[in-house]
Amino acid sequence: MPTAFIGLGSNLGPGQGNLLAAWRRLQEHPKIRGVRLSSPYETAPVEMASANWFTNAVGEIETDLTPEELLETMLAIERDMGRDRRQGRDRIIDLDLLFYGELIRESPQCRVPHPEIPYRLFVLAPLAEIAPGLRHPHTGLTPAAMVARLDAAGQGIRKVDWERETDR
Repeated sequence: MPTAFIGLGSNLGPGQGNLLAAWRRLQEHPKIRGVRLSSPYETAPVEMASANWFTNAVGEIETDLTPEELLETMLAIERDMGRDRRQGRDRIIDLDLLFYGELIRESPQCRVPHPEIPYRLFVLAPLAEIAPGLRHPHTGLTPAAMVARLDAAGQGIRKVDWERETDR
């Protein structure tokens, strides 16, 4: 069963609750098994004007879905949770397919690995927590090595604890 990594983010409403709800919804799919979920990270908004900080995490799953089917499932969860997909909008939930095994795919429907991974501390920090040995198929770098290449100064990020016990 292929392993995939999914970025989860929210900056509207109860961030941790939104992430956990989306994580549970993913695992309700019969062809998705949640392996682990990182700690939550509070992060400043990137490339959008918002006063609302994000709560971000990264989840590792195993799935028999194709990358396209997985993306379709993720988009359906976003829609069901009330996501407004217009550019620059605050988000109840944002789900991004980061990696799908070692697959490299560049198509209009599916781009894996996600092209912004090497530049997003809010993805790399939780990814380094749960998959420190993972290597980016383009760069060959681990999440920690990619973090080291970033200028983290000024990028607001803070690891926090989950507010309640979960079956992560």
